[in-house]
Amino acid sequence: MLSRIAESMFWIGRYVERAEDTARILDVQTQLILEDASLDEDAACRALLSIMGAEEEPTTRVDLALVHDRLCFDPTSPTSIASALAAARESARRARETLSVPMWEAINTTYRAIPSGQFQQRRVPGVFQWVRGRAALINGTADATTVRDEGWHFLMLGRCVERADMTSRLVATAAQAGSGASPWTQTLRACGAYEAFLRTYRGLETERAAAEFLLLDRLFPRSVVFALNRAEQCLENLESSARAGFQNDAQRLLGRMRAELEYRSLADLVEDLPQEMERLQVACATATEAVTRRYFAGAEAMTWQGIQG
Repeated sequence: MLSRIAESMFWIGRYVERAEDTARILDVQTQLILEDASLDEDAACRALLSIMGAEEEPTTRVDLALVHDRLCFDPTSPTSIASALAAARESARRARETLSVPMWEAINTTYRAIPSGQFQQRRVPGVFQWVRGRAALINGTADATTVRDEGWHFLMLGRCVERADMTSRLVATAAQAGSGASPWTQTLRACGAYEAFLRTYRGLETERAAAEFLLLDRLFPRSVVFALNRAEQCLENLESSARAGFQNDAQRLLGRMRAELEYRSLADLVEDLPQEMERLQVACATATEAVTRRYFAGAEAMTWQGIQG
């Protein structure tokens, strides 16, 4: 497969997932800030911007309106949903000859809402539901119409790496929101995990159990370990079989991170969740750089802005 096509498929997967999960994070945080009068809005918004790699100057007054503009509506902000959808469309245009017509139409129609102004006219929280619905349409169309060849593995690799990264950001925002069940309940709902979580833990809802489910559950598709495991499988499918070790740095990095999560005690893991989640984000960024070096000849990795790389 041409490196240009492989790179485009990888970043379609990442950008669509990034838009969807940013909408999930904003939905959770908006509800928490509006419902809890005791929260300092400026501090909570600054913490969210920091986690998303979009920190503001200390002298700037930060509120929900600014956060929504920076992380959702502003097409010039590299961390916004609008920017991610535009980048997904550009990647799809570069790989147009390999995409099915329904998938191209799903991506292009979603993007057209931005230059037309329809996206900016949508109100919160309805805009977050719209983004999630469009991402589900794109991903479902891809699942139904894409041949399971190398292009598919690159698409899934991008989706899974981004999902691990973004789930870690959801967990970090919940951990920074303070103790109590409410932030974790909202986070579980944002991931579509609440009912599955209650069935798994028989109704016992605690911060520790929620963190364990979102990080370590091997059967839930939005958990970090599930996503890392799927990313490893995609890399294995892209590589020729090796008799010893891993020649692929990305596979080594993701496998090491997954093993560290699974084999560490949960008590150690939840002791400082924001720092642990930052380590995971760095590992995902480093793995992306390794994928770029190995498969995308002459290309530079397109990455998150901020310390996560």
